Amino acid sequence: MKRVKLSIKKRFASLALLSIELLIVLALFVFAFVIFSLLAYSVLKLENDQFDFLVFDKVSAIESDNTTRFMQAITFLGNHKFLIPVNLLLIIYFLFIKKHKWYSIKIPVVAIGGVLLMFILKNLFNRPRPLIPLLEPVKGLSFPSGHALMSMSFYGLLIFLVWENVKNRALKWTLTTLLLLLILLIGFTRIYLRLHYFSDVLAGFAAGIIWLSVSLYTIRRMERFSRKKLDPALVETAQKNE
Repeated sequence: MKRVKLSIKKRFASLALLSIELLIVLALFVFAFVIFSLLAYSVLKLENDQFDFLVFDKVSAIESDNTTRFMQAITFLGNHKFLIPVNLLLIIYFLFIKKHKWYSIKIPVVAIGGVLLMFILKNLFNRPRPLIPLLEPVKGLSFPSGHALMSMSFYGLLIFLVWENVKNRALKWTLTTLLLLLILLIGFTRIYLRLHYFSDVLAGFAAGIIWLSVSLYTIRRMERFSRKKLDPALVETAQKNE
């Protein structure tokens, strides 16, 4: 009987936690959706890119050979050539070492879905890249920034994993802050290298938040539903053992 009461208390606690999670996810989703919509309308409908070129002018003041090399190194951390292997390593870790099924599902869902969303949005808005790259030009479309979108999705997922698994408060905040700074820095490198407009990067961040919040919330619901189906069997087993 005590185990049944404990199970009921845990269920009520999980419902309260779910409500908080839902509010946070909903707030992030709405905020990111509004930002993305405003950027899309301003840049592509009104064709207002004055602020983008103003940002280019301001950033050009810090250009140097050493800074450029540093920016190239950081921007690689948002490239698919780096993110694909790292995603695979994380999946292997949670499948065979940590043995956490739901984490091994979340990682490919967020990664693959983010890439698909990026291609859909780029082809939908069809904005050309800036014609003034700092180094060599690159192929592809500009809006939203794929580096910004994928960085927000992947490193945002790492922040989620940190908050779920790191118990030490100081370490948790330190890792979260470093990951957030890395996300912002990767976005900045795209502007510095003039491979994306400022509005592209902001839109990429917003799209990344939208996808991350939707995918994590959906998988979280699936995870909780799966546990609810298992709970009655666990309670029945506990009653038989009493």
